[in-house]
Amino acid sequence: MGTPSEMVRTIRVNYGFSDEIVLQAMLQVPREKFVPSEFSDEAYDDGPLSIGFGQTISQPYTVAFTTHLLDLQASEKVLEIGTGSGYQSAVLSLLSKEVYSVERIPELSIEAEKKLKQLGFKNVLVKVGQGEEGWKDKAPFDSILVTAGIFGEVPTELFDQLKVGGVLVAPVGVGPDKKMVKFTKSKNRIKKEEHGIFHFVPFVESF
Repeated sequence: MGTPSEMVRTIRVNYGFSDEIVLQAMLQVPREKFVPSEFSDEAYDDGPLSIGFGQTISQPYTVAFTTHLLDLQASEKVLEIGTGSGYQSAVLSLLSKEVYSVERIPELSIEAEKKLKQLGFKNVLVKVGQGEEGWKDKAPFDSILVTAGIFGEVPTELFDQLKVGGVLVAPVGVGPDKKMVKFTKSKNRIKKEEHGIFHFVPFVESF
């Protein structure tokens, strides 16, 4: 079984990743607690792992890079679309004030919420819901992270729930290989930046 330190070293060396704030947060989250027991020995490997229901816990580098794009400063209210295992939620919780996470699959939502509470990540709220609808009752958000592949356009409902000056990060494109896109919302427009190709499972119900 690998270790958090080995995982972080791989991210630094293999990808030239240098956001130490994000890496320090990842060192504090026990990734093996968020994967099925049969994969615990692979928890810190450089790749995604199945968590059931056709879903995965993302490759550690993907978690690091998408979190980096949000540029969190510890004061943000963050919306996460796709709770999955809860691992990304835990990383976000260490870098922001509040995390609101929406998961389409009830079994994953329940298990993630239980693990997050057991491990002491108290500033994360999880609910079952349709990702494209966001979490209107808790809007607006400083940052939004979509953790499953979007086919087509990011729903306008999510941009509506993003504050002016806020950032939305989402994997977008046809097929499993998605462009990682950072959207920055200004008063009159949405700025779009593309940041490489990443492999993602699609949403259970596609946008």
